[in-house]
Amino acid sequence: MDFIIPDRQHAFALLKQYNQSQSLIKHALAVEGVMRYFARQRGRDEEKWGIIGLVHDLDYEQFPDQHCLKSKEILNNNRWPPEYIRAVVSHGWGICSEVKPETELEKVLYAIDELTGLIATTALVRPSKSLLDLKAGSVKKKWKNKRFAAGVDRTIIERGAKMLGLELTDLITDTIIGMREVAEEIGLKNSGGT
Repeated sequence: MDFIIPDRQHAFALLKQYNQSQSLIKHALAVEGVMRYFARQRGRDEEKWGIIGLVHDLDYEQFPDQHCLKSKEILNNNRWPPEYIRAVVSHGWGICSEVKPETELEKVLYAIDELTGLIATTALVRPSKSLLDLKAGSVKKKWKNKRFAAGVDRTIIERGAKMLGLELTDLITDTIIGMREVAEEIGLKNSGGT
């Protein structure tokens, strides 16, 4: 089978074909932004990293009980390259996938997926409702309160940071910076409570 190298337009159309939820689309855009930031920082293929981040939860809205499995099927049917598909599936390692993150790209995606949710929730409870003035310390304060953003699995974030050889604070800081680049698209650019 001939594979196609997907471009962002194709990836975004596919995302919207399977997802109507604005919160899931915003999450996808947040993860894409962070993946692009990490790719640039590490001298990697920004387009590839971003596209994989964009579609990582492709199947979640329609097939939550088959998360990652349906994404694999959909991406295969769209003739995506195996390494793209493997990366998407690996972010669910230990939850809904047996595919362990091994490449740098896969480890970053695994580490930042849950973290973007915690950061977004932290930004939303601040007076500014913005990422622009958010610091890692604020996120770490909220981290300790297990009832805050209770759906965020902190052990996955810790495991991901360890895989990357990063301190948690550094991972949080870099993820915030990556999310700032898409703050407007994800509704977290507000300031002054407006």
